[in-house]
Amino acid sequence: MPLPDLILRKTVSALEEIWHEGGPVAATPLRRASVMSILKNPFAGRYEPEIQGFMEDLKPLGLSMAQQLLDMLGGPERIEGYGKGALIGEAGELEHGALWHAPGGYAMRQLLGSANAIVPSSKKVGGVGARLDVPITHINASYVRSHFDSMEVGCNDAPRADEMALVLVMSTGPRVHSRSGGLEAWQIKGEDGLR
Repeated sequence: MPLPDLILRKTVSALEEIWHEGGPVAATPLRRASVMSILKNPFAGRYEPEIQGFMEDLKPLGLSMAQQLLDMLGGPERIEGYGKGALIGEAGELEHGALWHAPGGYAMRQLLGSANAIVPSSKKVGGVGARLDVPITHINASYVRSHFDSMEVGCNDAPRADEMALVLVMSTGPRVHSRSGGLEAWQIKGEDGLR
């Protein structure tokens, strides 16, 4: 079945600068940014057995969103964490959010150049104004505990029933007062994307 062109309604971006969480003020803040694209869900309102082709249509959107994040945060050399997510309007299904895994994750990894870890993700079906916690992990080793983080995203008028809201998130470092132990960024071996 041929798919319609992407119908993008709007894009929402956010930038956080975190100086402290009650402890000492950091010399340089942790920066987290998100970009959310709200678009028409071409499968809303019906069950469609063949949906994988839509991933190809989403690739340019993923690259555009990833580039916007890099511009917001100062370039690929500044990025240490990433994540992705999808909010699907109530006329869609969770599987429609799974179509964002490849285009969203590969876009960030492509523009970062050296990112070995799997891009963590979350997705859910929700009504207008739903919020989503997007997980963040280190770009080269998923087990780096200092970079286990998340960023809450949402939009007051999305996703409408026939829409999907696709999200990418990047961060510039560990949680501002990280002290929970475990594998540290300087201990990454880079053999498998985990450690």
